[in-house]
Amino acid sequence: MADLNEVMRALGRLEATGEATKEVVEDLREDFHSEKEAARSSRKIIHQRLDEQNGQISHLEKTVAISGQIDAQLRDELAELKTTVANNHAAVQPHIEDMKRMKTMGMGITGLIALAGLTVGGIVVYASDMARAAIKHWLG
Repeated sequence: MADLNEVMRALGRLEATGEATKEVVEDLREDFHSEKEAARSSRKIIHQRLDEQNGQISHLEKTVAISGQIDAQLRDELAELKTTVANNHAAVQPHIEDMKRMKTMGMGITGLIALAGLTVGGIVVYASDMARAAIKHWLG
């Protein structure tokens, strides 16, 4: 059989192998733990980015919805303004026509007054020439 020294050496080798295995397992555990922490940190960053993008998309959706409501409100107001302008135009149109007619009549009356003034002026000039000729004839 094997002698005691060989058994002790075998036990020493076995113990050394066990210690080495224990160190390797401990190193693997530390590596696994650091990988786990790195993965957790990476996932945390990814989740933060997803949350930020979710907030941005939500804000964008709200902005688009508000813009749509504002556009609809403006369209409604424009339609109301068009209706108001059309109603006001219809209400004022007879007065505008009256003013145009009065302007045309005023121009006609102004023309008649100018013609009458020219006629009176011509008559006065003719009468003054006649009066001058009569005074010249009477005086001399």
